[in-house]
Amino acid sequence: MTTITVIGAGSASFGENTLSALMRSNKLKGATLRLVDRNPQSLDIVHRLANRLNKEWDSGLTITAHTHHKDALDGTNFVVSAIEVGPREELWKSDFEIPLKYGVRQPYAENGGPGGFAHAARNVKPVLEIVRDMELACPNAWFINFTNPMVRVCDLVNRHSKIKAVGLCHQIYAGYGMVGVALANDLGIEVPDGLEGMHADVMQHPLQQRVKQQVIPLIDIRAAGTNHFTWILSIRDKRTGEDLYPLLRERFFDLDESFEPLTRRIFQDFGIFPVPGDTHLCEYLPWMSNPITKPWEAFHIRLYDWDLMAGLRDFSLDRLNEMANGTMTVEGLLESDSEGALEMIENIAFAGNHYHLAANLPNRGQISNLPLGATVETPVHVDGAGIHPVHVGALPEPVAELCRRELMVAQLCVDAAVEGSYEKALHCLLLDPVITDMHTARNILDVYLKTYREHLPQFWK
Repeated sequence: MTTITVIGAGSASFGENTLSALMRSNKLKGATLRLVDRNPQSLDIVHRLANRLNKEWDSGLTITAHTHHKDALDGTNFVVSAIEVGPREELWKSDFEIPLKYGVRQPYAENGGPGGFAHAARNVKPVLEIVRDMELACPNAWFINFTNPMVRVCDLVNRHSKIKAVGLCHQIYAGYGMVGVALANDLGIEVPDGLEGMHADVMQHPLQQRVKQQVIPLIDIRAAGTNHFTWILSIRDKRTGEDLYPLLRERFFDLDESFEPLTRRIFQDFGIFPVPGDTHLCEYLPWMSNPITKPWEAFHIRLYDWDLMAGLRDFSLDRLNEMANGTMTVEGLLESDSEGALEMIENIAFAGNHYHLAANLPNRGQISNLPLGATVETPVHVDGAGIHPVHVGALPEPVAELCRRELMVAQLCVDAAVEGSYEKALHCLLLDPVITDMHTARNILDVYLKTYREHLPQFWK
């Protein structure tokens, strides 16, 4: 029978979505589900909720709970991982504020920029521990990663372990959302009042979802690149096969200029549509951190509201606890999105045939002008033999060059964190498009390493 280990199961958002999706599956009846989280309180909530769903939904699962991943790996077939070194929002805010003291204003500070280095470096040690233990306990298992920075975490597993890994991310749907808004009249899509863009916002999210749910059945987008930095190669009407790219080139520029203005400008200047929306796109562009021109103001780049999101995480856990206690309905969980984990597991375990819009795998030629072995994002086919990338050919060369730079930065970051190499960490920051001064790069790195010494002991041997 299939055994699934979910690490980071106590996550207020990821845990809920993944758990409910797995437990709705008819194919997984009789499977074993192992829940892992270092926080015993969060784990207890999710475990009790899982037991409730198991009974009420007749899921037929054997469910166990563990505070250490080692206790949950023996003989498992799939490891689904969404871990974060915490406190997440507090550390993320610090990643942003430290460079600011040296005049470096990062656009977002999560996946790219100096913050991308700090964020990835903190996650290297726990992820590497997991996959090294998998090599002993379940060497043939798939590692399904949701932890950011996606490219760097997947690169770590692919180059520094023998474990099969795939990275999953929902950002492709931002592309669907923006195309849906632009082609609304042509496709018969109702755009809700108040929709401002695809940025992460609790008030915007339900409006974004309404557009995405309407457009996904109507069009097929093929996109490729690196995670949070992919590009639309083709758009077709699923009903007629019509190429919709020419229409998008016309309609998108008819939208109000306040709608994803950075995406608008990149589309205009490069002639190809970027998928992720402004708040992720800005992390990888060398023109978004100039302290004189302040492009973040011109393009209205919104910062992540760390305090608000920390509060929402607490609220979400309280809500899950009420569900676990039986004082709140679980009906809403019937509509939760697995974000791809369920599709990977079902189609590998039961020899299915599934086309997935976006997944991160080592480049084996699926993008012909990006480095072999680097982690790239393309559509994939999933079946009993595993996960197979769709070969999409070459990216336009200017875009490919931007991607190549990010891939080199990612690999330097990973190798620096694995080896505890100050030299490679410095090279990572010096090559990052956010950094424009050599002394500043060294200053930021020194403060990062000192501030996060607890999390980065490898640099202090």
